[in-house]
Amino acid sequence: MTTESIPVHVSVERPAHSSSGYAMLAVALGLLALFVIDLIALVATHGDPPLPAAAVITLLIVLPLLFVLVVSGFYMIQPNQAAAITLFGSYQGTDRTHGLRWVWPWLTKVRISIRANNVVSEKLKVNDLRGNPIEIATNVVWRVADTAQGLFDVDDFRAFVLVQIEAAVRQIGSRYPYDDIEHAEVTLRGNHDEVSRELQAELNARLTLAGITVDECGLTHLAYAPEIAGAMLRRQQAEAVISARRKLVEGAVGMVELALDQLSQREVITLDDERRAAMVSNLMVVLCGDRETQPIVNTGSLYQ
Repeated sequence: MTTESIPVHVSVERPAHSSSGYAMLAVALGLLALFVIDLIALVATHGDPPLPAAAVITLLIVLPLLFVLVVSGFYMIQPNQAAAITLFGSYQGTDRTHGLRWVWPWLTKVRISIRANNVVSEKLKVNDLRGNPIEIATNVVWRVADTAQGLFDVDDFRAFVLVQIEAAVRQIGSRYPYDDIEHAEVTLRGNHDEVSRELQAELNARLTLAGITVDECGLTHLAYAPEIAGAMLRRQQAEAVISARRKLVEGAVGMVELALDQLSQREVITLDDERRAAMVSNLMVVLCGDRETQPIVNTGSLYQ
């Protein structure tokens, strides 16, 4: 038995039909002034001559109801803030115009911030590409790009962002090794810019459902887990020593080769294989030794 998946409705932000609150404020003040003037006129006449019933109804019922109707539709939008307008649960649009605004009172206004938000994730323990446990944390700057998706397509877009940041950091952390002494591949430690760009792309792909866009992100903490930090430090030191020795030997071989070539070209001395081997041995000891060499005066021949 197969079940068909229910299609998920994706909300799309659209402009709301709203009015300037300042124009409606003038209407409200006009209604209030008209009510006060009529009330003063009614008190001044003391009911003589009596006002028509229609005038009394207008004064005591219609004008107050109109005033309350107008006043109930006001709302304020600050800069970098928006208001999603709904009618009995149906999305009508989003108003991004800041200042005093007005809509019909039976429309519901849900304010949402579209300012940039900064989140520093907690330190997460992740296994890198080589299986080494590491600690990693990131800083993410995000904002709401589509208010309709942020409000209606996820339950809580702020909690959704935090969960997706953790998932993306874990995925990126396990995709690369922590370090590479040979610099032959992309690493978390040596390629911050490339890793940050890939993390940003991963987060934007994950947060599209909630209408969230990520403007900037970068790693704020990166270290081996405490249980292997000492061992990995010794490994790094050993790899650094090996790399330095390799460079030293390569340089020494080049210098020995250059010295032998110069001696041969200038015909300073003619060396047979045994003398050449002895000179190479002595030069390698001098160039590759950790301590200063002590000269030895040979009072015999080169073969003794």
